[in-house]
Amino acid sequence: MFILKNIFYIALLFLAGISVQAQLGFCTGSKGNAIFFENFGSGTNFGPPLPAGTTTYSYTAGIPNDGQYTLHYMNGFNNTWHNVQDHTFNDAPDGVNGKALIVNASTTPGEFYRRLVTGLCVNTTFEFSAWVMNIYNSGSNACSGTGIPIDVTFEIWDASETTLLKTGSTGSIAGTPTPIWKQYGLTFTTLPGQTSVVLKMKNNGAGGCGNDLAIDDIAFNSCGDYASINTPSVSGSRFDVCDSNLPMAVPLNISISNVTPHVFQWQESLDTTFWTNIPGQNSLNFTPNITQTKFFRVIIAQDAANLANPFCYTISDTFAVVVTPIPAAPVSSGDVLSCSDDAVPPLGVTTGSGISADWFDAPIGGNLLQANATSYAATVSGTYYAEAVSTTIDCRSLTRTPVKLTISETPQVSDEQIVLCPTETKILDAGVPFMQYLWSSGEMTQTIPVSVAGNYSVTITNPDGCSAVKNFTVKQDLVPIQTMVDINENNIHINFSTPNLEYSINGLNTKIGPHFTICLAVFIRFTSERKTAVRKIRLPKKY
Repeated sequence: MFILKNIFYIALLFLAGISVQAQLGFCTGSKGNAIFFENFGSGTNFGPPLPAGTTTYSYTAGIPNDGQYTLHYMNGFNNTWHNVQDHTFNDAPDGVNGKALIVNASTTPGEFYRRLVTGLCVNTTFEFSAWVMNIYNSGSNACSGTGIPIDVTFEIWDASETTLLKTGSTGSIAGTPTPIWKQYGLTFTTLPGQTSVVLKMKNNGAGGCGNDLAIDDIAFNSCGDYASINTPSVSGSRFDVCDSNLPMAVPLNISISNVTPHVFQWQESLDTTFWTNIPGQNSLNFTPNITQTKFFRVIIAQDAANLANPFCYTISDTFAVVVTPIPAAPVSSGDVLSCSDDAVPPLGVTTGSGISADWFDAPIGGNLLQANATSYAATVSGTYYAEAVSTTIDCRSLTRTPVKLTISETPQVSDEQIVLCPTETKILDAGVPFMQYLWSSGEMTQTIPVSVAGNYSVTITNPDGCSAVKNFTVKQDLVPIQTMVDINENNIHINFSTPNLEYSINGLNTKIGPHFTICLAVFIRFTSERKTAVRKIRLPKKY
């Protein structure tokens, strides 16, 4: 029976421990400003001692032994403890030497911190929180294993210390080779007429090697149900409106899980720093008339008397109504001239930050050609129009910027071959009138005379500056020289000294080869590529 009773008793203790730890938790809704905050000061010295009655531990201006405490900035403090700054190291003027409460556990478990917290609000839920660290450096191997773990219990009592409002425990926190700050918290609700509570902290572990801890940043914040502001037309916490649509009525609504236990006060601000109450706006809905960018929030309390106390109410998320100014028309990057045989570069405009452009085929109305781009790849000559538009909202410039594209036809040319006879002069013609010309020989006219074989070229440029080059190959030819005429009956065979000739007996039709069959006396015309030699052939009398 004794064994069963002990087992039952141990089981109850175990279940009680689970229940206590389960009560730890943070505010899951909206929080107000800290009504109480303790960061234990700053500096590189020890102390000062806590006010009388705050702890049953004795103060020491040095490294504390079992049952002692001190205040210190923890940097280079003890070879077996973590060499680390306090949790809010930037709470010191130098941004480094903030202090924390350092506790060396007593040989027996018990209370090491007690604090009366006043100025609380009635009928209000609060969050208590504190940052805790086991300061034993297990990497120093000064203790066996990870040392004796710390185990801190937080208790919230009424001012008379007769009613326990809430309690919770961190559970065992062993020493670690690297410093680890961890925040713990719990929530509780004050009773009607209750404005003060007593905070108690107890270390459940016995004194000895490793059971040493640091506490920092103890805070009490009012805690309410999470609240946000929304408007039916958008999701999220921001509504954008174009300046051209002002003034505009924007309906706003409070979203909160529990409505009835709360009272509300709407506030507005121009910069989210300075807030003012909006008279008479105390309901779940509010429709401001917007003429400029404004921010809105709602302060929420569980009692109307708490709306005037910044420590007794919570604050909803901020909702922004942002007015976008009408953007200026885009600035053209310049009209574009392109030659027809070149790649056409895109048209372009520049805009301000957060501004893009839409492209149209008309100065007003028209068809949208390209959206959300500061450049447009046109392929046909014409004037195109860019309209500035905000990237966050459909807010457009009052006018459009014209950008002209001209695709100029490059002169169309083809190369030529020219044959010169001796002493002959021929005219080379660029072939495209009313242009600018520059010949390889220096002339600047449409035509030039040539009497010498060689390679010639002319650059032909239209009024838009588009150019083409035409090449001429001029060859020198020889006059065919007759060497022999052979007449046999009505057959004639003629030989010339020049090879590769064409022959004609009537000056119209030509053939390859010098042999002809005729019936009458004729003039026979012998032609080369470009030059013609005519020889009169007298036939015998019988013809």
